[in-house]
Amino acid sequence: MEIKIQKGDITTTAAEAVVIFHFDQDDKLLEPAAAVNGVTESMINRVIEAGDFNGEHLENVLLFAQDSAPIKRILLMGLGKRENFTAQTLREATAEALKALRDRRQPRAVLPIPLDSEFPLGVGETAEACVLGGMLGLYQFTELVTKERDKIKDFDSLTIISRKKTKALANGVDRAKAVAAGICLARDLVTLPSNQATPTFLAKKAEEVAARSGMRFKLIREPEAKKLGMGAFLAVAQGSEEPGFMAVLDYQPLGEESPPVVLVGKGITFDSGGISIKPAKDMDKMKHDMAGSAAVIGAMQTIAALKLPVRVVAIIPFTENLPSGKAYKPGDVIHSLSGLNIEVINTDAEGRMILADALTYADRYKPQAIIDLATLTGACIVALGDNVAGLLGNNDELQARLQAAAEESGEKVWPLPLWDSYFESMKSEVADLKNVDGRKAGAITAAIFLKQFVPEGVPWAHLDIAGCAWEDKGSSLVPKGATGMGVQLLTRLLQSWKPLKKDNI
Repeated sequence: MEIKIQKGDITTTAAEAVVIFHFDQDDKLLEPAAAVNGVTESMINRVIEAGDFNGEHLENVLLFAQDSAPIKRILLMGLGKRENFTAQTLREATAEALKALRDRRQPRAVLPIPLDSEFPLGVGETAEACVLGGMLGLYQFTELVTKERDKIKDFDSLTIISRKKTKALANGVDRAKAVAAGICLARDLVTLPSNQATPTFLAKKAEEVAARSGMRFKLIREPEAKKLGMGAFLAVAQGSEEPGFMAVLDYQPLGEESPPVVLVGKGITFDSGGISIKPAKDMDKMKHDMAGSAAVIGAMQTIAALKLPVRVVAIIPFTENLPSGKAYKPGDVIHSLSGLNIEVINTDAEGRMILADALTYADRYKPQAIIDLATLTGACIVALGDNVAGLLGNNDELQARLQAAAEESGEKVWPLPLWDSYFESMKSEVADLKNVDGRKAGAITAAIFLKQFVPEGVPWAHLDIAGCAWEDKGSSLVPKGATGMGVQLLTRLLQSWKPLKKDNI
């Protein structure tokens, strides 16, 4: 979709369709609505007074303007109650408006900004919410469709019209485009089938993002990983014919080599469970067990596009988890990069194995903080449902910042406890620790396992995105399929990044 900014007056602008917002049960029309109402013989007022449109959240109606007006169609979209309004409300409303037009094969729209002198958001924030919402809601993955492509409904362009072309408006549009591009990249990578999105393919994609964005890039192949002592990562990788890789992207604004924020993403490109094989039902969905890595790649692209003034390093282990004559087995003891020996109880707990070595490797960068994202446990879905990420960590301030960023982005996270007492059940009789405990508190014990590999004294947060990496039903901003969860959250966090207090672990 092309995004344009145009200086002009909505009442004199020729448009196939214009999107007009209205608050529920609000007697006063927003400025663009009042202006359009004035050149269409009070059409909007008449529709509201007749009770055909109230302005409830996502309620919409398509009107056809009089011949004398330069606007052919008016898509009225409800914002709900003014007192309940947030940026997420506007994102969702714009997404539904543009989808409604697309589904009617109206591929172009004009959207007037500012909406009102008393509107809850500024011009830049309004433009950002509208453009981001529209781009996310219109997302489609059609790359692999070869038949009846003419039936695919596309949306061509959204024109933001304003009486003034302000820097704030332009910056808001640019931010939205950068964030949407990162999210859509993550969605594309998760949606691709695992026979295409192999460890080799995704490592190459990570390298391409680094090259386009001017980042340093390093790829650790299996021979080097073996020399380094990445036994936990290699144990998982050895069951597959596909080679495993550890990709490192290093974003250094202005050559800054200060301690970075490190992002770690789980990159299991297909998870069969290994020797502890999963049931056949829904195993096809295990292609998205690399959603954490996709989110980190998308976030790195966005961070570079926005030129954020903080050094960020991404560490992403890529491999498959498959059963074979070479696969690691329950009962094996694996020597990790940290020096800890891990007793394997279940080979389907492979994500924490590869993350263990990635977290240990992060110590080489002397990070000021580490955040990992992983589709780690079904237990997190049981605890929090499908649309909420579990948040655990060792630093209250970092967790609070992530919760605030989640509120701003519309992505939901919820904290779970990480008390040391949970580690008692993770102790092994033959090694330093087991890779799983029993069924109780599975999301927490998985994070407790990871905590053992976090460099000492480093603030760390773990996001279990098992439930929110994939959307089964579809929503305003997320069509059915991959969500891209984590890209916007990480971007919001790092846009306002400040060093953490040292005494908060």
